[in-house]
Amino acid sequence: MRQLSEYINNDFKPFSNSDLVEDIQDFFAEDSHSHFPVLDNGVYIGSISANDAETFDTNKPIVDYRYALEGFFVRTTMNWLDVLEVFARNNSNMVPILDENNNYVGYYDITDIIKFLNETPFLKESGGIIIVEKPAIDYSMSQITQIVESNNGKLLGVFVSQADAEKVQVTIKTTLGSMNEIIQSFRRYNYEIISEHQEDDYLNTLKERSEYLDKYLNI
Repeated sequence: MRQLSEYINNDFKPFSNSDLVEDIQDFFAEDSHSHFPVLDNGVYIGSISANDAETFDTNKPIVDYRYALEGFFVRTTMNWLDVLEVFARNNSNMVPILDENNNYVGYYDITDIIKFLNETPFLKESGGIIIVEKPAIDYSMSQITQIVESNNGKLLGVFVSQADAEKVQVTIKTTLGSMNEIIQSFRRYNYEIISEHQEDDYLNTLKERSEYLDKYLNI
């Protein structure tokens, strides 16, 4: 699997704070980026958004609108989950990258990050997805792992997909070998199964009984 650093992009040069707003508007008109970095003598000072640039005076340099620049960035050493969080938190499809000395080294494009995610075992490996839910005070990630592995399953990935003060919803990807046994074990530990599964003997039995009852009542 490729390293995230291999996706550092320098296809387009960052803006200089002396660039005219008109040139920046032209860039965004031809490109799909929501934001793009601005440098002051080589030092990153923030990113200008395409939406903001549209409202600025075309004849002024971008430095006149320094107050509108958004200062988000990631480090070259950050893992992909932290990088993805910066994308989401700033509603951007581009994130500038700085090294440990605050030097600008390029940017990540969201399409490249998606390509990277597609190479992770969670998405690339074949398996089954189970979504479970339990009260927030009761759920345990180690218990979830134990349930899967005690039924000869192999975890390919697990993350909290929804959470509030009362309940936590966890999405699990596991090898397909013992799906029904895993599902029934979660029920025994009082997890609610949110996802639907053809392998679920419990629901299949309920369905058969319901169909039998309907047939009986219609006699």
